[in-house]
Amino acid sequence: MERPAPARQWRKALNVIRTCYRLARPGVLTATVLPRRRSASYVAIKIQHAGDSASFSVAADDESFKGLVKEKRHNSFGRLGGGAGIAAALASDAERGIRGDSDDLRRRRESFGGNTYPKPKPKSFFSYLWDALKDDLFIVLVGFAIKEHGWYDSVGIFLVVFLVATVSAVSNHGQVKRFDELASKSNNTAVTVVRAGRRQEVSRFDILVGDVVILKIGDSVPADGVFLEGHGRLQVDESSMTGEPHPIEIDPENNPFLTAGVKIIDGYGRMLVTAVGTDTLWGEMMGNLTKEDADEPTPLRERLDGLTSSMGKIRVAVAVLAFAVLTARHFTGSTKDDQGKPLFNKGHVTFDAVFSSLVSILQQAVTIIVVAIPEGLPLAVTLTLAFAMKRMVKENALVRHLSACETMGSVTAICTDKTGTLTLNQMEVTEFWVGTDQPRGAMAIAGSVVTLLCQGAGLNTTGSVFKPDNVSAPEITGSPTEKALLSWAVADLGMDADALQRSCKVLHVEAFNSDKKRSGVMIKDNATGAVVAHWKGAAEMVLANCSMYVDTDGAERQLEGEQRRNLEKVIDDMAVGSLRCIAFAYKQVNGTHQSKIDDDGLTLLGFVGLKDPCRPEVKAAIEACTKAGVAVKMVAGDNILTARAIAMECGIISSNDHSGIVIEGHEFRAMSTEQQLEIADKIRVMARSLPLDKLALVQRLKQKGHVVAVTGDGTNDAPALKKANVALSMGVQGSEVAKESSDIIILNDSFDTVVTATRWGRCVYNNIQKFIQFQLTVNVSALVINFVSAITTGKMPLTTVQLLWVNLIMDTMGALALATDTPTKALMDRPPIGRTAPLVSNPM
Repeated sequence: MERPAPARQWRKALNVIRTCYRLARPGVLTATVLPRRRSASYVAIKIQHAGDSASFSVAADDESFKGLVKEKRHNSFGRLGGGAGIAAALASDAERGIRGDSDDLRRRRESFGGNTYPKPKPKSFFSYLWDALKDDLFIVLVGFAIKEHGWYDSVGIFLVVFLVATVSAVSNHGQVKRFDELASKSNNTAVTVVRAGRRQEVSRFDILVGDVVILKIGDSVPADGVFLEGHGRLQVDESSMTGEPHPIEIDPENNPFLTAGVKIIDGYGRMLVTAVGTDTLWGEMMGNLTKEDADEPTPLRERLDGLTSSMGKIRVAVAVLAFAVLTARHFTGSTKDDQGKPLFNKGHVTFDAVFSSLVSILQQAVTIIVVAIPEGLPLAVTLTLAFAMKRMVKENALVRHLSACETMGSVTAICTDKTGTLTLNQMEVTEFWVGTDQPRGAMAIAGSVVTLLCQGAGLNTTGSVFKPDNVSAPEITGSPTEKALLSWAVADLGMDADALQRSCKVLHVEAFNSDKKRSGVMIKDNATGAVVAHWKGAAEMVLANCSMYVDTDGAERQLEGEQRRNLEKVIDDMAVGSLRCIAFAYKQVNGTHQSKIDDDGLTLLGFVGLKDPCRPEVKAAIEACTKAGVAVKMVAGDNILTARAIAMECGIISSNDHSGIVIEGHEFRAMSTEQQLEIADKIRVMARSLPLDKLALVQRLKQKGHVVAVTGDGTNDAPALKKANVALSMGVQGSEVAKESSDIIILNDSFDTVVTATRWGRCVYNNIQKFIQFQLTVNVSALVINFVSAITTGKMPLTTVQLLWVNLIMDTMGALALATDTPTKALMDRPPIGRTAPLVSNPM
């Protein structure tokens, strides 16, 4: 008998697989996923039907599943048979999901991995303690104690040194643990999956390849996968991954790919998981965040190193001078014992006597060096930072890295986002135009125009309106823009969403397109049979396609030169007023056979102006920054007129600021490095910016000597956050990648908290300066007393261990007193410290 061709064998196997899974019941079908061999580049999935001696093996290229969604491989998607074919190849089913027993889950995890990314093993408390004890200063202190005195002095000094190291270790370890707890709680969300035909909720970290995930509005996609089926239009917000704020429509054929980390903003459906963990773009980026570069020294650390170096040079110079004077005094017979006899006998010179004398003199000189060592400085710095860290948490700033506290005090420039940080991210309609008129309400507009506006707002939308009863307020969902438009239509136009849905049938939908910047819908009126195309989007783009416009009385008029210029002025005036202008337009359509919605020769219905209000506290916070000499730069994606207006409203730019520059991202991108460096200081607003524009601005500011803080909330902000001196992420709207890249998490997403962190940073610096002034007074006094006594009498009144105890006790008490000072308003009345000012100022 002739064997069937390989292609026929494949099709036959695939058909049997599909049939088996559609008819399967628990205990009838056994699916075994064989673990992947390290040397092989494929996964063999063996499916055996109970009661049948025949078995079929399907070899599926493992790499094709890993890159299917990440690289949007349409050819592979079609070759594998679409969603159903991929489900069958992964021993899954669109309706019933995977088998889901413990053996099946284990084998899938072994073959494809889990939905986690590799985190570095957390350092233990003893690791932090050992790092602190390895400090060269501590080793020198203990070494001198052991060298000169008995065990009791050595143990005493070691206990004080151990106290300093323990405080540092507790602070660092506790803060890392607190962040990990916060991250695990916020990221461990529940996901609805179908396993063995039954819906169940599992942790997003337990999602496996082959799982069928149920998605609804507001969900975050837990892994890479392909769209299987759904009700309504499934639309996602990919701004956290790509920076593009416009919704993307997902469908099973043309665009079935769903990337981990994106949010569902409309629709309902099922997704088949094809890649998890580090095989996804999300997991890849999270894994890369663990590969940190060498830490850049903070401004305070640079100053402390400089101070230590200067003190080291001074103490060595004084010790050398003291050694020379003491040696000369000793060998000339000027140094005498208690009976007044010279310690050096010129008539009886031996090698042992000379060597012993030199060692004794050297020991006295070394004592001078020890006196100048700032033993309490590490304790003071650690206590100050730890205290500030705990207090900042109460003021909505979670500090992940201890050094970020003091670095904030040196910040000279802040690059901030707009949405959610400077504004509330709560859009609302504040202006409404029909033609060139501003009607006061729906009563001043013709009924036909109101009906068309309700259709344009209520049907050409990715949002929804749900009214549970006649008493309760309607529940409106969708993106901030859609919620604002639907709320306006319900409240001002009297739109009844349920009645509107019943009266019209949606024939065709064209999702929002980032190039056209508009969305369209073609509907049929069930009562009259009329077919109408509605368009909604960026006003200047929609207006360009309009040849007519309507007045408030419903009359259609030609849109000619003067009228067009008047309407363009309305759009510009809205932008100048920091409003986002949305236009509504429509067109009567003949027939329902069109495959595309006609967008030529439209009739303009009207404009609405949407405002994202600035946070009430933002203007005062930015004024505080300006007064303190910290330059605030807004980096946003809005058009240049809107961005300028919002910056004016927030106080980032003012009429008195003649040197400030408002620039678009593409202009900055096109400049040479030298040109960018020249204008970086003057930039106040960067509109229409991309993530790399923000990164370039941060790099140029740092090259000019600025200490730069950056705020961000999206995955695309990670490069700029990692490059900044201080990275601040948003705790409410921030993505996991942004939080992992940050030094400080702003728990309430408010710019005012950024200012609070700056104030605390300056307080830390101020407290450390106070302590240094206090300690230098003690050290210099002891140094002068011992030095003068040594060169005049040949003896030192204070021994090394006595000086160490004086310093440690005084420094400990001084650190506790001075490190706990809280910030004052006066701290923000002076310019930033930056990187160049000396730690010990002239007044000190």
